[in-house]
Amino acid sequence: MAIRNAHFLAYPPRPLDDKAIDESQSRNVLIFFISGNPGLVDYYKPFLSTLRGLLDEAKSLQRTRFQIYGQDLAGFRDEDHEPFTQQNKPHDLEYQIQNTLAALSALRVESGSRKGLHYDEVLLIGHSVGAYIALELFHRLLRNPELAPQLNLASGILLFPTIHHISSSPSGQKLDLLRRTPVLGDNAYRIAQSFLHLLPQSTLHWIVSKVMRFPTHAAEITTRWLKSRDGVWQALHMGMDEMQVIGEDRWDDELWEIAHDAAAHDKLVPKFFFFFGKHDHWVASHYRDEFIRMREKQIDRTRLIVDEGNIPHAFCINDSEVVAEKVSKWINQIYGAP
Repeated sequence: MAIRNAHFLAYPPRPLDDKAIDESQSRNVLIFFISGNPGLVDYYKPFLSTLRGLLDEAKSLQRTRFQIYGQDLAGFRDEDHEPFTQQNKPHDLEYQIQNTLAALSALRVESGSRKGLHYDEVLLIGHSVGAYIALELFHRLLRNPELAPQLNLASGILLFPTIHHISSSPSGQKLDLLRRTPVLGDNAYRIAQSFLHLLPQSTLHWIVSKVMRFPTHAAEITTRWLKSRDGVWQALHMGMDEMQVIGEDRWDDELWEIAHDAAAHDKLVPKFFFFFGKHDHWVASHYRDEFIRMREKQIDRTRLIVDEGNIPHAFCINDSEVVAEKVSKWINQIYGAP
């Protein structure tokens, strides 16, 4: 399973300094980014490009060649699918999980003496529902490695994760009510599309940029998505499916405590970093706190951080750089020279 014409962003590693580092002693690590909903990876271009620069500057990471890659979730860009209909509906969360695994499995080292080979390790970074998709990939490959025997999922960084009772969050309650309302739930996308169709693209762009105060890159992406043929339907369809699927914590302790190849790092490294917002309208605070309390015993392998500032759930709009700095530090904890 793989969507056609999948749009992606890729940030290759810079060439190794041959005088300082023998390529045979370096590791090739794929950083695979999974976006939230709406699943348009272009929202994250400032975040991923900043992260690329920070990793290149880190002297402690010179022996690791990081390839950064992220692609759209399926169905959010009209070019990647046939027009949606009642017989050919938008993609649900399960489809996105399977499609992400297919995309991830197809990637290979792109340069150097190991070109064409599998990556030594894969680091998954997921935002919002992308964090749920990332955990599902870990869970499924732990249960059935034959799904992708060549993939070595090593660690995960989960940003503003919606992994637990999303329908109980402030925004989730509203979307779940819409989903459960007879007639309205099934036709919400038609109402939204009818309203958006009335607005000229220039007017919509003005609203997004001036009224909502989106920066240029986010305003352009949002306007294009809102005026697309199927993007809004895909977002609503998948969002309503998330309300049903993302409920009770479904992962057992084995996922959090699985032994890492410590010899490759010469130290005990965290497996997961969770970064929660202080006030996240897509996360129910009491479920977040319960999740943290249950995972505190695995503190050496699972780091749980609650933002002390006010970074919003949609950090990719205005706060990409500050989140990239945090992520680079966590990557340094995993891969940095001891």
